[in-house]
Amino acid sequence: MELKDVDLNLLLVFNQLLAERRVSKVAEALGMTQPGVSNALKRLRLLLGDELFVRTARGMEPTPYALRLAEPIGYALSTIHDSLNEVAHFNPATSTRRFTLGVTDIGEMYFLPRLMEVLRKQAPGVTVSTVRNTAVNLQDEMEAGHVDLAIGLLPQLKSGYFQRRLFRQRYVCMFRKGHPLDKKKLTVEDFRNADHVTVVSTGTGHAIADQTIERHGIKRNIGLTVPHFVAVGHILSKSTMIATVPERYAMACVEPFGLRYVAHPLAMPEISINVFWHAKFNKEPANKWLRGLIFDLFADGRDSQL
Repeated sequence: MELKDVDLNLLLVFNQLLAERRVSKVAEALGMTQPGVSNALKRLRLLLGDELFVRTARGMEPTPYALRLAEPIGYALSTIHDSLNEVAHFNPATSTRRFTLGVTDIGEMYFLPRLMEVLRKQAPGVTVSTVRNTAVNLQDEMEAGHVDLAIGLLPQLKSGYFQRRLFRQRYVCMFRKGHPLDKKKLTVEDFRNADHVTVVSTGTGHAIADQTIERHGIKRNIGLTVPHFVAVGHILSKSTMIATVPERYAMACVEPFGLRYVAHPLAMPEISINVFWHAKFNKEPANKWLRGLIFDLFADGRDSQL
């Protein structure tokens, strides 16, 4: 097949179908009619000799061949778009852009207060909304441009994504002041015999903490399991339970809830908190500006860019 035989507009329809999965939404996004989208798909099927998308109850699902084409076509279209718009720029002082961030409850507590204060001064017209990476398909939403950046421990974001490290942090043990274990150092037996609250944070990499504790052969007395971190500070302040949490979350909880934290008695892995963005938007001026701002505000200097 030669490039002269391929209509670029057909590839635009293909790329949009991958993102939206519905003919009606593709038609709306590209300013086409639904029959026009269906006709373009028909031409693509004939050209490539594959069904490409199969109609299901969940929408138009891509075939394995379409999925193989997704990344190279998306990258090529993004490169063409970037080349044609090199003069584009982003002025934060006058922009009314709305950004969407994929963050956890910990991320909201740690990043948003400082970020919003800086935005108020540098970009007063810019607004921010957040989504939980557990509430949406983060990969699809970022590829479609519905989520601009994701921040956290997100091992599921691999192929097709760039990432830049903000900082590394350790896990610690946290409890209320005056707790029977309120001392400078906990022993493994202290930890084993304590009552624990645990967090099952689906869609993040924090399960590594529980997996490490299990590998050490520790069977905890788990009295409470919650689906997020946001309530842990409240719970610990009114109970004798302890929790294994990331250190920067613990730092944010100490003063508001009257808590303390100490080094974990077990050898726990350090975790990397990164900023992620889809390769399609690597050169998009607004995306570059926001991730640069976040890095300037929160990176500890030990960054790596992949």
